[in-house]
Amino acid sequence: MKLLFSFVFVVGFGVMSSAQAVDLSQDEDSLVILLENLRTAKSNADRKEANKHFKAKLSTVLQKEEALTYPFSRLTTVGVIDSPDKEMRIVNWNVEQEDFSHTYHCFVLHVDKRRKKYNVVELKDNTFGMPSQPTEVLTSDQWYGALYYKIIPVKKGNKTLYTVLGWDHNSSMSQMKLIDVIYFTGKTVKLGSSIFVEKGVTKKRIFFEHSKKTGMSLKYEDNRKRIIFDHLSPESPSMKKFRSFYVPDLSYDAFVLDGYKWILKEDVIGVNKNREPKETTVLVQDLNSGKVEERTIKNEWLNPSSESSTHVAVTPESEAEKETKKKKDEFPEVDKKDKRDPSNVSFYNDINKKKKRRKKRRK
Repeated sequence: MKLLFSFVFVVGFGVMSSAQAVDLSQDEDSLVILLENLRTAKSNADRKEANKHFKAKLSTVLQKEEALTYPFSRLTTVGVIDSPDKEMRIVNWNVEQEDFSHTYHCFVLHVDKRRKKYNVVELKDNTFGMPSQPTEVLTSDQWYGALYYKIIPVKKGNKTLYTVLGWDHNSSMSQMKLIDVIYFTGKTVKLGSSIFVEKGVTKKRIFFEHSKKTGMSLKYEDNRKRIIFDHLSPESPSMKKFRSFYVPDLSYDAFVLDGYKWILKEDVIGVNKNREPKETTVLVQDLNSGKVEERTIKNEWLNPSSESSTHVAVTPESEAEKETKKKKDEFPEVDKKDKRDPSNVSFYNDINKKKKRRKKRRK
């Protein structure tokens, strides 16, 4: 007697059988070959043709609802990022051209729980038909082009606004990091929302243009509910008008989540996440007995700004002031105006000695 086993995977609102899972794996096999053809193409024309075939196949595969959770781990040069609520996925890649410019391609996958529908929308790069830093709400066919690497869901009533962090090659002189918002109205995807408040001014998205010579950190800290980033400054005051000469100046700013809005806070303290264990076991030798024993010590971070900290930050100016004070304490100066002060005993003792010497000579 044979026993038959049937495996079923529940994904989203549909049911995926093991046979369907195999089919998706086979689809990935085809995508890997097409992606390899794209990445090895030598000319712009060849890249355009290879990308057309890859995108067409990928679009067909993504229409299957299980694509929302399938890992696509073998598409190593394609970004696949998921929202924490598992209701949205971005599939995103770029194609470098012969002049080192980039074209961008993106599919947005979304589950509409209320309508119980699964939607796939393509964002179409329209860089040459719009400003490099658009300020208005955009539709899927008015996309500026970028690579996204982080999704942060923000609730506004019954609607979820997906804040996204991204990067853009931009030009031969400068590159950009950006913060935007993606949200859905039925099957329609829109980009940009007035939830960023910067020095009293509300904006729909944020761009950070800076020099090609350096990188800029822009990341989300979930435990502090903030997007922290390098503050950018010109390399010299004369370059203030040219964003391609802006670089990180070792200070940090952040957009802090307040309700459903991101509020700019300047000069925040950036603290690395403590990934070390709370305790460490070390070997210690007793100086008297010579025995070696194990001891457990706590790994504690000392805040340099704390008054109780033994580590105090100093500057050359503060060191010079400290040295001058030390010399004054060791060799105190006598004020000439105070020499004839009646309290100055040594001064009057010297006068009395001189008077006694004169009297002895007269005798």
